[in-house]
Amino acid sequence: MPKAFEEWTVLRHGSLQQHADNLWSIVGDLPGMPLKRRMTLAKLADGSVVVHNAMGLEPELMKRIEDWGRIAILIVPNGWHRLDAATFKKRYPDAKVFCPRGARKKVEEVVAVDGTYDEIPSDDRVHFEHLDGTKESEGVMRVHSADGDTLVFNDALFNVPHLPGGQGFILKLIGSTGGPKVTRIGRLFLAKDKPALRAHFERLATKDVVRILPGHGDAIDADAPGVLKAVAATL
Repeated sequence: MPKAFEEWTVLRHGSLQQHADNLWSIVGDLPGMPLKRRMTLAKLADGSVVVHNAMGLEPELMKRIEDWGRIAILIVPNGWHRLDAATFKKRYPDAKVFCPRGARKKVEEVVAVDGTYDEIPSDDRVHFEHLDGTKESEGVMRVHSADGDTLVFNDALFNVPHLPGGQGFILKLIGSTGGPKVTRIGRLFLAKDKPALRAHFERLATKDVVRILPGHGDAIDADAPGVLKAVAATL
């Protein structure tokens, strides 16, 4: 994975997308690879904002986010997605940094951690839990909105279409592209207990879930519970 940024760095990215009144996300580049990453922004009950998988943006977009709500919580969703963690903490020193329990050692190589998912203050709109079968190295963020619940994943669930070019061919070959899935790399390094992760996915796939936002790939807005059950069945 690329080295964590030491200074504020803006890579190419798309536009902010509003999924619900309290939920935004934006997709942008990763250094040296065709895979893109997603930053998700969720508003807590008190009006402050959770930043999941931080990504540096231009001043105009950062101002828009700051106007939307005070950035209170920075989520580093696993030990590899640390690219902008230190620079966001430097920019928002009052924000608290949280990560999955099993990722804490890796995350603290680049930024001080205030707590794990179990220690995030309780909130009526945004909830965090570790994913079973991952040795608590990753989790899921659930955001409750007026239209239903959104599940925000990171590397545990990809939804990347096949990509062009040589790098795209390699990503296809190693199983990182081609629709909603737990990738081969995810199965090897993340899903340490596949039956446990499968059962957790199945529990998450309730009728209240209206969308899934993966850390890599397209949002899933149609039959999100069915998609999650189908992914679970492959484990």
